[in-house]
Amino acid sequence: MSPSPLTAQSVRAARERIAGHIIVTPTVFSQALSQATGAHVYLKLENLQHTGAFKVRGALAKITTLNDAQKKAGVIAMSAGNHAQGVAYHAGRLGIPATIVMPKGTPFMKIRKTRDYGATVLLEGESLVEASAFAEKLATERGITFIHPYNDPDVIAGQGTIGFEMLDAVPELDTIVVPIGGGGMIAGIALAAKAVKPTIDIIGVEPELYPSMSNAVQGRKLPCGGSTMAEGIAVVTAGAVSAPIVRAHVRSVVTVSETSIERAVAMLATRGKTVTEGAGAAPLAALLEYRDMFEGKTVGLVISGANVDARMLSSVLMRDLVREKKVLTLNIEMPDKPGQLHAVSGICAEEGANVLEVIHSRFAMDLSASSARLGITLETRDEDHAKQVMDRIRMSGFKLSIRDPNEP
Repeated sequence: MSPSPLTAQSVRAARERIAGHIIVTPTVFSQALSQATGAHVYLKLENLQHTGAFKVRGALAKITTLNDAQKKAGVIAMSAGNHAQGVAYHAGRLGIPATIVMPKGTPFMKIRKTRDYGATVLLEGESLVEASAFAEKLATERGITFIHPYNDPDVIAGQGTIGFEMLDAVPELDTIVVPIGGGGMIAGIALAAKAVKPTIDIIGVEPELYPSMSNAVQGRKLPCGGSTMAEGIAVVTAGAVSAPIVRAHVRSVVTVSETSIERAVAMLATRGKTVTEGAGAAPLAALLEYRDMFEGKTVGLVISGANVDARMLSSVLMRDLVREKKVLTLNIEMPDKPGQLHAVSGICAEEGANVLEVIHSRFAMDLSASSARLGITLETRDEDHAKQVMDRIRMSGFKLSIRDPNEP
């Protein structure tokens, strides 16, 4: 493949074109996350963009290159989420007809938001690959401009404006950590940041289920597929335009587990005081998994988006409480006679544990007919407090075990 024509000047030109029409999002220091990771952590809050994600930058950078005839004809894009909303938002704002092709399984919330920005939404294909093929075919048939979510030089340049902004805000950054799907954002950021500060390290992060850029730059053929919370970067094939730039300018690309992504989403909400989707939390997940790589450094994390389903966020936060034993369910075996439930609940009250749920069963077949089982879900301050409560219950003569959270 021939070298990409993209340069830092391409990103500077995109920055001038989109100035005043996107939010120059803050890059803020997080004391809590710095303490948790051992690095000096700054968050680039792209989740504060108009549509809740960085994709508005690339969408507008592309749209601003269109001539009047192209604008009149309209644009088309393929996306299951943030890119769709970015294109729809700016096209609607500028009076440009927009068609967005989404896979049939796209969540209703994302479809509704895209339509709310004024775009025509077509549901085609069972996957992004099928939706993309349909969108490109329709673009050719109708003579309208196809805006690719990452494999387009103008889109990449628009996303890269993030790099200039981060170093404007925090010149002392040693490292910038970027989530990778197709690679458009990290390619643009690398071009910009390296032009300002050649010594800076750019680190990419992928979900371990979708190592598409790792495959591209390292010549591997690891499988890509499966259900991930970071669906915004669940890309099977890295961008042909972005991959050579990543190979040339990105120090390394790491993969992170689903557990780390979950932990990062919860940590950003509870300690970082910001809401993010799985893809946006991937950079923090990398700091959690690869602590030695970042410890002691001044690190900028690109929090790329906040478009997380409310039910998903609720589930992640509750699972994190269970993981940290701040919420746990105890199975307590007790004599089937009056006063036993009162005795256990009294211990919980005295120890300062909050009772969330109680299930009292007399019919478990693994117990004698004279016994009962109490399933009690407690909220505690931390793991040490949970142990204190359990020790007190055992000292009172009750047998107990912690219910596996994977049990139905």
